[in-house]
Amino acid sequence: MFDLTGYLGLFAVAFGAATLLPLQSEAVLVGMLLSERYATLGLLLSATVGNVAGSILNWFLGRSIERFRDRRWFPVKERQLIKAQALYHRYGQWTLLLSWLPIIGDPITLVAGVMKAPFWSFLVIVTLAKASRYLVVTSITLGWGA
Repeated sequence: MFDLTGYLGLFAVAFGAATLLPLQSEAVLVGMLLSERYATLGLLLSATVGNVAGSILNWFLGRSIERFRDRRWFPVKERQLIKAQALYHRYGQWTLLLSWLPIIGDPITLVAGVMKAPFWSFLVIVTLAKASRYLVVTSITLGWGA
């Protein structure tokens, strides 16, 4: 029988992991792969779509957050925002290829929104980065190529 709840759970964890929540979607993916109860392709798709959806949320937040930059409660100092924008301008949207990295990957997707990166190129680059990470994790877990 097809267990939709497992795939939805992985989607939810991957979505949360793409935000600033301290979640480990890779560990959940590995556990589900090792259980041999789920289709590998279904797990790859659930994790990738969930993680990309979380990055899209970051992009939308970045698009709208800058209007609050002059508020005292704004979480980023003006100098830090200018520095992040300068780095993004210097290296461009290709920095999104690093969106799969822990710690720095999620803020990169937020900065892309602040910098008004075109949505479709953002989506393609982030999907490539996130899918590649999950494919590598899956390959190592299942011993592909060994």
